[in-house]
Formats: sequence, C-alpha cells, structure tokens
Amino acid sequence: MPGMHRHRVEEDRVRRHGRLRTAVQLAAAVFFNGYAAGFVKGKIFTGGTKGFCVPVLNCYSCPGALGACPIGALQSLLGGGSRIPFYALGLLMLFGVVCGRLLCGFLCPFGFLQDLLHRIPVKKVQVPKRLDRPLRLVKYIVLVVLVVGLPLLATNTYGIGTPWFCKLLCPAGTLEGGIPLMVLNGSLRALAGTLFRWKVLVLLTVVIACLLIHRFFCRYLCPLGAIYSLFNRFALCRMKLDRTKCVSCGRCESACPMAVDVTRDINGPECIRCGKCAAVCPTDAISHDWPLHSHVESQKSKIHKQT
Repeated sequence: MPGMHRHRVEEDRVRRHGRLRTAVQLAAAVFFNGYAAGFVKGKIFTGGTKGFCVPVLNCYSCPGALGACPIGALQSLLGGGSRIPFYALGLLMLFGVVCGRLLCGFLCPFGFLQDLLHRIPVKKVQVPKRLDRPLRLVKYIVLVVLVVGLPLLATNTYGIGTPWFCKLLCPAGTLEGGIPLMVLNGSLRALAGTLFRWKVLVLLTVVIACLLIHRFFCRYLCPLGAIYSLFNRFALCRMKLDRTKCVSCGRCESACPMAVDVTRDINGPECIRCGKCAAVCPTDAISHDWPLHSHVESQKSKIHKQT
C-alpha cells in the first residue's frame, strides 16, 4: 500500500508539472502572437513593438506577431551591411546568459508545437547514439552557414544579403507566416511558386520527424537553440543534481525530450530546462537551480551548521 500511494503521488506530480508547463507554453505563444487583427486582415503587424526581438523562434511575418525573431533580425542586420550587429548579438547573449535553453523548453511556440506533435500516439523512433551525436552538430552548421555566413558574404551588387535560413529552411516561418498569409491574402497566393512549395515540403518533413522523434527540430536543426546551447553550462538558470539522492533508476533520461544523459551531463548544451527529469525523479534528486535559490539554500546550510 505505501508503494502504491507513493506511485500515485509521483504520477500526480508529473501531471501537475505537465499542465503547468503546457499553460506557460500556450500563454507565451499567445503573448508573442497577440495581434488578433492580423489574422482577420491578413496583414503583418507593423507597430512599435516590431522593432524588438522576442527571445524565441517566432516568425516576423506571422500575422499576429508583435515582435521580431532574433534569428531573422540577425540575418537582416548582417545582410544589410551591419558587420557587427550589436543589438541582435547583445540580446541573444543576454537571453543566453540568463536563461540558456530554458527559453526553448518553456517559451518557444515552435517547441510547443513539437511537444504537442509528439503526444500523437504513433510508434516513436529511438535515434542510435552513433547517429544522434553527429546529427546534433547540424544545427551549428545551419547557424554558421545559413544564418551568418551566406547573409554576410553572398551579397548582391548593392551589398545586400539574403536571410537564407528564413528563405530556405525555417519551418516555423512557413507555419506561422507563410501559410496563414497565403490563406488570408489572395494576391499572395497568386505569387506562390517553387520556393513556397519547397518550404511547405520542409515543414511537412519536420512535422513528420517530430511525430517520430521528440523535439527533432530543436535537437538537429534550430540555429537559435545552437546559440543558446553555448551559454547553457554557465547560464543563471541551471539544473541541479544531488548525487547523494540519485538511485540511478534511469527515469530522468527516459523522460527527457532531448535525450540528454542527465546523470552525466545535466547542464550540457542540449538540456532545455523543461523540468521533466525533476518531475519523474522518485527521490527528488533533480531541481531547477536559480542563483537566488542557491544563495538561500547556502545560507540555510550555514545556519544549520552553526546551530
């Protein structure tokens, strides 16, 4: 009976965590795309907030988008002749240092979509480690080549580059911007050609992959995730593993949507700080670790030792 009670308590904790995280993800998606009139008029919002970057992958061309995508802004600044785009880089560094990939786990609308897709009951695919490890490098190649290299170097006669990631690959842009604008705006449908069909094909491929592999796009293709991963080990928001409580049951690694080796590399570049590992841990060995929380715990420990 005690074992059954403990099991029910653990299941309830997992459900509460799941509901809370889903609520946060939904609220973030609505907040970043809160211009409802855009979906009615079929036009892009051009108000003052569009000059500010949101911290996640969210297409500038989405009819409801209230802010700019940091990856789109970075490409535009590089391609527009701004050799050192201080604004975009500064914001990305700020977001990365404070949150790391927590932003991917809680606030990214396209990450939210991937989580929803993975809930669909189809047979899942476990990517072998010999393939998984090199495939995770692809997002860094996407960052270096499509986001930075080509917009900076492949310019026209006026010195203007093209945002190649947005143009050729970004499935979030197709889903959030391309398709809604095509549906709502007849004049744009008449202009749709080979490039738009290619982008739809990329989106369908990513969607199918996300049905089979949890967070496929985040793991292998997202350049914003690649940037934030560089800050993950020393970001202010971290995960904490108390090894004295860990019983090596493996539940954390089974629950991880990014297939992180939790007990060996809990603050590695792939962790999106979603907290699923902490929710399923039967001994409460895993927790989020914010600086203020760490300071409070440290002071408690000192007081306890003194007494």
